[in-house]
This record gives sequence, C-alpha cells and structure tokens, in this order.
Amino acid sequence: MSGLPFQIVALLVVGFISGFLNILAGGGSLLTLPLLIFLGLPAAVANGTNRVGVLCQNIFAITSFRRQGIFPWRLALFCSLPAIAGSYLGARLAVDIDERLFQRLLAGIMLGVLVLTLVDPMKKRRVEELVMTPGRGAVLLASFFFIGIYGGFVQAGVGFLIIPALVLHGIDLVRTNVVKIIVVLIFTIPALAVFMAHDQVNWTLGLALAAGNSAGGWVASRMAVKKGHDWIKQVVALTVFVFALKLLFS
Repeated sequence: MSGLPFQIVALLVVGFISGFLNILAGGGSLLTLPLLIFLGLPAAVANGTNRVGVLCQNIFAITSFRRQGIFPWRLALFCSLPAIAGSYLGARLAVDIDERLFQRLLAGIMLGVLVLTLVDPMKKRRVEELVMTPGRGAVLLASFFFIGIYGGFVQAGVGFLIIPALVLHGIDLVRTNVVKIIVVLIFTIPALAVFMAHDQVNWTLGLALAAGNSAGGWVASRMAVKKGHDWIKQVVALTVFVFALKLLFS
C-alpha cells in the first residue's frame, strides 16, 4: 500500500490512538502533528490540517459531557474570550514560520511536554476552593490569552497549560476537564480559519484524522478504565521521543 491510501490508513490508526489517549491522559497531537509532517505535508499545512481532527474530537466530547449534565458554560466562555484573540495571533505567526524552525520548535515542545506527562506535577495536588476575586479573574484572563497564543501556534500539549491554569485558581478537576475541552474547541475555530485563509489545510487527510480522533475518543469515553493504562503512556512516551529526534535530525 502506498500513496494516499496508506496516508489515510495511517491517520485513521494513529488518529484513533490519539483520540483514545486524549481522553485517558492528553497529548494526542504530539503523535498526529509530526505524523502529518512525516507523511510529506509542509509544516504549516500539517499544523492546519491537525486542527480538523482537534475540532471534531472536541465536538464529540462536549456532546458526551452535556448528556451527563456537566457543562460549566459561563466559566468556559470567560476563559474562551481571551483565548480566541490569542489563538488568532498564534495562528498568524504559525502560517509564515520557516519550515525548519517550526520542526525544531515542535521537537523541543514535544520533549518538554513529554517530561510533563511523565512527571505529572499536578497529579497529587489538592484543589483548594478559592473565591474568584477581580484580581484572580484578571490573572485568569491574561493566562488564557497566552494559552490561546500557544494553542493557535502549535496546539500540541495545550491541555498541559490549561489544566494547571484552572486548578491553581481553585477550579475542581471535573469542571477543569470540561472547560478545557470547550475552550480548545472554541479557540480552534479562529485558528483553523486562519490556516484555511492561507490554503494550509489538507481536507482529505484532515477528515481521515478527524474520523480516527472521534472514534478513539468515543471508545475511550465508554470504557471504565480506572487503572492499567500506564503502559499506554509509556509506549506513547517512547513514540513521541522517537518522533522528536526524527524532527530534530532529519
């Protein structure tokens, strides 16, 4: 198998793994974004195409949470507004960046997020209820503006920034996860629009990735996996490490 059929099958399989991983642990774009580059897409086109899968997966996830009655839309909207502005700026930076520079930045980001994934500094942190004062609200708005810039620029690993930003402001972990999904969905829209305006989205591969992402997330959301997925994180960590080295030295 070669050419387009191979690319579609690869994206369906890795997209499924990525969607499954995003529900269990996060960081699925660390697999899909470099894969799109390895399949021959220019870095900017790979970056834009990856957003199609992100958008579709989060639509499916939000639908699931709404059925469960978990939908903190006020908090999500509060965080999304600055993230939208930041995402637009980040995407504008990404569409014009040098190909080789982007690959090196992506490799560095992948290695950094890999360390965060393995160490998981927020895992044992207890959430303390805090009153949302005007000062804390301003800090949260500023945080999500810069998170939006990062998300618009590269997307991969943005959840590892959103979760501590919310937890450190006293948001419980259940609402944090839902807000993360809603915010990512909302700020992905202007970012994707920027890439579309610059003709940097491959829709054939993007829709294949979206199908895999959505299926993986759907399966993971219906599996009562409480323990036993550490081996998944270890395999993914090794894969991300190899992908990062390939980006650095190819």
